[in-house]
Amino acid sequence: MRMRPTLSWTPTEDLPPGTTDLEPVADALSAGGVLVLSGAGISTESGIPDYRGEGGSLSRHTPMTYQEFTASAQARRRYWARSHLGWRTFGRARPNAGHRAVAAFGRRGLLSGVITQNVDSLHQAAGSEGVVELHGSLDRVVCLGCGAFSPRRELAQRLEAANPDFDPVAAGINPDGDADLTDEQVADFRVLPCVICGGILKPDVVFFGEAVPPQRVEHCREMVRGAASLLVLGSSLTVMSGLRFVRQAAQAGTPVLIINRDQTRGDRHALTRVALPLGRALTTVADRLGIPVDVPDSLRT
Repeated sequence: MRMRPTLSWTPTEDLPPGTTDLEPVADALSAGGVLVLSGAGISTESGIPDYRGEGGSLSRHTPMTYQEFTASAQARRRYWARSHLGWRTFGRARPNAGHRAVAAFGRRGLLSGVITQNVDSLHQAAGSEGVVELHGSLDRVVCLGCGAFSPRRELAQRLEAANPDFDPVAAGINPDGDADLTDEQVADFRVLPCVICGGILKPDVVFFGEAVPPQRVEHCREMVRGAASLLVLGSSLTVMSGLRFVRQAAQAGTPVLIINRDQTRGDRHALTRVALPLGRALTTVADRLGIPVDVPDSLRT
């Protein structure tokens, strides 16, 4: 199945309103076996904007599609210039209270696993183990010719050397690490090939319009089958890549709980949707369960 480039979603039915009651979430976690499915909303408190929330990047930015990237050298130049600049900020992002709370739940043995739609690796940086990166990670680069993988930091160093005078001012940074730049700002950017075969380099992430690897999808489906409940954190569930797991859980009678400030495409399948900031919500639940979370007071929003 290909991840459809669905950029927006409008409810076509009356959905239950959000709540501020965290008891169902606390009850699910205390029972254990919770599978976390996280989206861009969990990383906003780390300074990475989401796609569709208030002020989301889709209001000003259309993400690169796989088809455009592979078909056009100009599109690749635009992507790599913007992504290279964005990486300088994106790569410095640090886990926030939400990521740290999820890691604390995992250390206590309350989670069956973590699936993330994000490409920022902040769950792992917070200490979560065995995270399934549904859409890959910006930390890695893959060659579309020979299939070789390499660390993003190595390509960043090569791009810095090849573009020593590249230092434009961006209008903003997007959830995929892409900076907002004009065509004029990227016109002279030099794109580099694979050092092994000279092929096209691509970040090891699933672009809009690209297929999530079938083995990864099946692994996630198996995780859903084995979960006692599914906890969705900070995802609008607009794209099918995440929504399918919510539907699968609901069809199997597995409770679905959502923490997201705005309505989601999965609300009708959920036991509850908590409309609170994630950092505050998750650290509050951790406090109620007596689970210490290593979070500075400044991050407890």
